[in-house]
Amino acid sequence: PATLTFLIQTLGSQAIVALGIVPGPSGEKHPKDLAMGKHFIDMLEVLEAKTEGNRSPEESEMLRTWLTQLRLTYVEESKS
Repeated sequence: PATLTFLIQTLGSQAIVALGIVPGPSGEKHPKDLAMGKHFIDMLEVLEAKTEGNRSPEESEMLRTWLTQLRLTYVEESKS
C-alpha cells in the first residue's frame, strides 16, 4: 500500500543510487550524479516540512535517519 514510510524509502533509495553508493544489477558502479542526489535529499526535506505534525514517531525517526545519513554521504561523495 501507499504509505509515507514507502515514500521515504523510495526517495532515500533513489538518492543513494544517484550518489553512486549502490552497485548496478551486474555489480558495475553506477555513475555518481551529485546534483540528482541533492535533488532527492531536497525532496525529503520538503516532505519533512510539509508533513510536520502529521507523522507518527516512527515515521519521523525514519525520515530523520535517512536525512542524516544522506547528508553525510553527500558531503563525503562531494569530496571525492
